[in-house]
Amino acid sequence: MAATPADVKELPNAYTFVVDMPGLGTGDIKVQVEDERVLVISGERRREEREDAKYLRMERRMGKFMRKFVLPENADMDKIAAVCRDGVLTVTVEKLPPPEPKKPKTIEVKVA
Repeated sequence: MAATPADVKELPNAYTFVVDMPGLGTGDIKVQVEDERVLVISGERRREEREDAKYLRMERRMGKFMRKFVLPENADMDKIAAVCRDGVLTVTVEKLPPPEPKKPKTIEVKVA
């Protein structure tokens, strides 16, 4: 199974994963989250078969591919979107808002 090259970017409000997918349709690409924090991008490239054609050179990778990415703790698992445009798959994972800063706890001092 071939590993497809990917670019991973951190933006102020999201993480993006950009993968070249030339010639693939939405039915050939699968985007999943497994084990709660692992983003999996997989699919299969199929070669067009013709009986009257003989390949003189075969350089493009064909077959199944898969990439796995462990998502950070602040990734929002409920806000993941995937768009494939012009042969480029972009998966956007929004970040959770930062936690509220903890307020100091005041302890009452009793007079003994």
